[in-house]
This record gives sequence, structure tokens and C-alpha cells, in this order.
Amino acid sequence: MTKIHGRVVRPGAVVPGSVEVDGPTILSVDEHPHAGDDIIVPGFVDLHCHGGGGHTFTRGDARDAAAAAAFHLGHGTTTMLASLVSSPYELMRDATAAYLPLVAEGAIAGIHFEGPYLSGVRCGAQNPEFLRDPSLEELSALVELGAGAVRMMTIAPELPGALDAVRYLAGQGVVAALGHTDATYEQTLAGVAAGATVGTHVFNGMRPPHHREPGPVVALLDSPSIVCEFVADGIHLHDGMLRFAAHTTPYRSALVTDAMDAAGMPDGRYELGGQEVTVADRVARLARDGSIAGSTLTMDAAFRQAVGAGLDLPAASAMASTTPARALGLGDRLGALEAGLRADLVVLSADLRVKRVMRAGKWI
Repeated sequence: MTKIHGRVVRPGAVVPGSVEVDGPTILSVDEHPHAGDDIIVPGFVDLHCHGGGGHTFTRGDARDAAAAAAFHLGHGTTTMLASLVSSPYELMRDATAAYLPLVAEGAIAGIHFEGPYLSGVRCGAQNPEFLRDPSLEELSALVELGAGAVRMMTIAPELPGALDAVRYLAGQGVVAALGHTDATYEQTLAGVAAGATVGTHVFNGMRPPHHREPGPVVALLDSPSIVCEFVADGIHLHDGMLRFAAHTTPYRSALVTDAMDAAGMPDGRYELGGQEVTVADRVARLARDGSIAGSTLTMDAAFRQAVGAGLDLPAASAMASTTPARALGLGDRLGALEAGLRADLVVLSADLRVKRVMRAGKWI
């Protein structure tokens, strides 16, 4: 058994004490004074990540994907989805097959297809060459091949066939997310009614809100069944907007990285979905038109950004761990420091820098 001492961040509170771990499981969380200055938070859960450390999930290469997951594990992400970008069906199929062993061994929690069923008007850094209307034939083949590994797909709800696709995904236990959309308020709510439960990087890649046409942003923020992703890097969202949105969606907001392979790497030229990306001063942009192209974020940096924006430790921890775990249907297994859950935790210094990472009771 192992005891980790510090300021333990639990749902709604920070308590001095210790987390006792027995094998892969949290045995108990005890309160006692003089626990030290370290801050102990649940392992981070990232619903939306394309790569990091010079490695990518977007090409369907299992070795590259394993290295990307290992990079983010070192930054405290103990559970993550491997996110692809809009791609030809053949790449989606091959990546699903290639990543099955990584899901089986727990290196990744599953696959997230961000596209290709997205709005051309709001495609952002998605490659317009690969955008298309939803296909139940493609979807059913991917879900069947994945045998549970396909965990989430982002769809623009206004596209022809989109609502049928959302219903199909929800019926198969796959998280249907709404994003990269030019939908009206009403079209977005139709997607929610069809079974969508996540808003993909809300505000970004969406028709902006207007007081006479609220659009997807307001529809998602105001829907009690929707978990709203936020890219907390100070670039995708102003800190004031992040704080406002988090206060608007208590227990429904999730920090995500939306990171590409340039995370943790020097400035320079990179590639995303077959398009050239230039990274300068940690900002990734498409070379062709300057669109923001994912991020160079890690979850520990997102956590620090959220706290710096004015959110308290329990709120930021819920956004980084508890809520995204629940969005994936894993809330009864991980995402909080509670007895009986998997022993995934991050030990942070007083200034919120990663000191140690534990996954399933083992130090990384």
C-alpha cells in the first residue's frame, strides 16, 4: 500500500490529508493536518487531443499514437481519447483497426473522430477536401470494426442526415458531439434532442452568438444534458470568457487540449490533416489562411490556465477530470479521488507544476 500526502482536491473541497492506494485502486482518502504543500488532483481526462511531443493520432500509426499518449501521460493525462481530424474513410477505418490494441492495453480510452461530417463554413483547420455529409454506412462499419473503441464523434447538426447519425451513435453508446457548425439555435437543439451530449470546443469553430440569433454557443451552454469542452490556453478563449462559460455550466464544463503534435515541441512547421501548420510563440496556425490549428496545450497547463482565470481548485479539477470522465461514461471508475475508484492522480507543486503522476496505482 502507498500513501500520498498533500492538499487533496476532492469534489467541492480541498482538504489536507492523504490518499491511500492499494494496488490499482484508491483505498481511502483521509483528512489530517500538516500534510504538506503538494496538491493532489485526480488524473486528467482529455476528451479531445490530436497528438503531442512530436507525435500524432491523425495518421493512424499505432507506434506514433502510443508515443503521443505517453507524452501527455507525463503531463498528468491518465485517460485520453485519440482524436483524428477530417479524413478519407479509408484512413478512419485503418486507424480504428490500428488503435484497437492501444485501447485494449489502456494507453488510450478510445477514438474520437472530429469530422469529417462538419460545416465547410466553420471548418477551421479541418481540411475542406475531406468534408462530407454524414453516412450511416460509414458510421456503422467504423463502430462495428471498433468493437467499443470508437467513443466519440463530432458532427455539425445542420448537415443532411446529421440527426439520423446522432441518433445512431447515441443508440450504439458512442458519444455524439456537436461542433464545427454553422447551425442555428433551433438546429443545435435538434441535435441535442437527437442524443448529442458534448459540445466540441464550444465557441471555436461555431457561428458566433448574437442576441437575435443565439446560434449553437448559447444552445449548448444552456442545454442541461451537454458537457461543454473549452480549450483553456488563453488563445482559443479569453480568460474572462472561460470563467463566464465555466460559471454558466457548473458540472458540465470540460477542459480539453485540442493539442497537435507540436505540443511540447519547438516553434516551426508541422502538419495537420494534410495541411501545413506554422507554430510561433506556442500558437499553431494554418499556413494557408492563418486559422488556429489546434493547440500546443497540455492538460496541466490547461488546469493552470483555468485557475489563473479565477476558478478555484475544485472547479478546475472537476473540469479537468471528473466531468470529462462522466461524459465518457467512466465516472464510476475514475475522475475523482474517492475510495473504490482507480488510483489515477497527479501530484502538483504549490505553483501547480507536475511533480509525479500515478496511473492505476503505478507511478509513471
